Amino acid sequence: MAEQEHILVVEDEPITREQLVSYFEDEGFKVSSTGSGDEVLPMVLERDVVLVLLDIKLPGKDGLTLAREIRAETDIGIIMVTSKQEQIDKILGLESGADDYVTKPFDPRELLSRARNLIRRVHIQERQRRKNHIRHFEGWQLDLNKRELTAPDGEQSTLSAGEYQLLLAFMERAGEVMNRDQLMNRIRNREWFPDDRYIDVLVGQLRKKLGERASTAKIITTIHGTGYLFTPEVT
Repeated sequence: MAEQEHILVVEDEPITREQLVSYFEDEGFKVSSTGSGDEVLPMVLERDVVLVLLDIKLPGKDGLTLAREIRAETDIGIIMVTSKQEQIDKILGLESGADDYVTKPFDPRELLSRARNLIRRVHIQERQRRKNHIRHFEGWQLDLNKRELTAPDGEQSTLSAGEYQLLLAFMERAGEVMNRDQLMNRIRNREWFPDDRYIDVLVGQLRKKLGERASTAKIITTIHGTGYLFTPEVT
């Protein structure tokens, strides 16, 4: 790396925190750390952090609250690092704005691989936003810098990380039918859900933001037995 990538480790267990800091420093990263949720947002905003490794259970603010606050301010990478393994926790983490999810105990090499992949994707999205950060379709406007969707009547809403990535995937392949597996492979969270039914959940949430019902949807239509079709032309 020409310049050290800066990672913030948020973990209240001192031994685990020190192990993560040491491991990533040995791999060439610049690493900051804290055990308190209350310190996270100031550290993210004041420093050149590109990725946060974020534990869910923390003194002060919990990880889900912090993920929402971080995502409201910036589109840096967020990986949840936690002992929780229930599917609902993964869904809550994703909808709070996290990009990936690793459960303890974890293989540090796997975490390193996911961190590098996520950092690469964050940089790719940054370059894309700089080139053209506003997209239009069917009277709607998507601001790639803010993840903000503006309706034809001017009403604005902020997309969750999952909704945003799914909409980008649809817009990149507008006019083409995409199955669930193809969609999962085009968003960051492939590793979270081995079954692809979660795409249906995200589609439902995105349709709601677009003011559509599944039975009458015209922007994201269901192609029964195949997948979904994003019908508008994107400019």
